[in-house]
Amino acid sequence: MTRWTRTTLLALGLAAAAATAQVTSIRGAPLNVKPAIIAVSATPPIIQLDGKEDRFSPGARIRDRDNRLVLTGTLAGKSVYTVYKRDPAGLVHEVWLLNEEEFRKVGGISDLGNPEGYKRFAELLDLIWAARSLYMLR
Repeated sequence: MTRWTRTTLLALGLAAAAATAQVTSIRGAPLNVKPAIIAVSATPPIIQLDGKEDRFSPGARIRDRDNRLVLTGTLAGKSVYTVYKRDPAGLVHEVWLLNEEEFRKVGGISDLGNPEGYKRFAELLDLIWAARSLYMLR
């Protein structure tokens, strides 16, 4: 075999391995999140979180249903279904957008005060993220 043939075969093998790794990486549901409807004001970072005044943190990360980053300005004046996390300062820092059906599934869990409520909430989020992953693989 010539040197170029071996190099080409090696490159093709590495490309195939990289493509396989990309397809098989499935993102899990975020941990330690809370469901909420966030109404973004016309001037972000000011928001209303379930009707109460709040703020996005500087550098807040908002992810859409395809796990792409969304800028706060694109949500200005809109109300969105979400699950979110706060930063150590208490500001809303990480947000994942949900559709109405997904929010209805996780938003109906009002018993998050006990371990069974948290367990059920985590199971529902895992189901939602698994369905999203299957959709993205199509």
